[in-house]
Amino acid sequence: MRIARFSIDGNVAFGAVEGEGPDGLVLDIIKGIPYAEFELSGTKVPLSKVRLLPPVLPNKVVAIGRNYAEHAAELGNEVPEVPVAFFKPTTSVIGSGDAIEYPSFSNELHHEAELAVVIGRMCREVPRERVKDVIFGYTCANDVTARDVQKREKQWARAKGFDTSCPLGPWVETDLDPGDVTIQATVNGEQRQLGRTSDMIRSVEDLVVHITEAMTLLPGDVILTGTPAGVGPLHVGDEVAVTIEGIGTLTNKVIKRG
Repeated sequence: MRIARFSIDGNVAFGAVEGEGPDGLVLDIIKGIPYAEFELSGTKVPLSKVRLLPPVLPNKVVAIGRNYAEHAAELGNEVPEVPVAFFKPTTSVIGSGDAIEYPSFSNELHHEAELAVVIGRMCREVPRERVKDVIFGYTCANDVTARDVQKREKQWARAKGFDTSCPLGPWVETDLDPGDVTIQATVNGEQRQLGRTSDMIRSVEDLVVHITEAMTLLPGDVILTGTPAGVGPLHVGDEVAVTIEGIGTLTNKVIKRG
């Protein structure tokens, strides 16, 4: 099931996405919240009549760096012995169709297409055999990075945590095997990144186990699983799209912050 979060006439709701094709998609509004037992209301609205919002409002976004060997190599980095984790604040999260604001303190903005894991229940110290039980679903993400700031400051808080640096969407797909799906990024229609989740150094299961050894994850929290090779520059006016097989396409335009 595809679960979207949206606004219409000033109201915010969740809905199940039904249909196919850009003109055939409708939302069946959900009674309640999707992390618990819920019912479909039967009230349907065309997707074209609503504004898509970030599909979740995470308490935290835990991101993993250098989880694809070719991406680590393209930036001159070694594959880390253990997963490199960092946070992106909730204020960095935007939805599909929202604008990425080019930060005033950077001159080198990069796209990073990623598979995002959405947590469905509070969990801590999750054993490998229970990982699937705590996952709500998956969505597309773009770990937008001020690359020059990342290099200069030697830590990633500002480079990856600025406002609008974490596009998520367009919705959450609850029925997906993340083991081997295609991840693609295009800029103005030109392909920049193309990889498969089977190339990840650490699997989704590995990452959930590793992260929950240290911290409690809450419903709606997000894990970014790393990006394949091909990261590259974004400029004001560019349109960047992240497409993941079995999920859909997350699209954002880059604008000048002001």
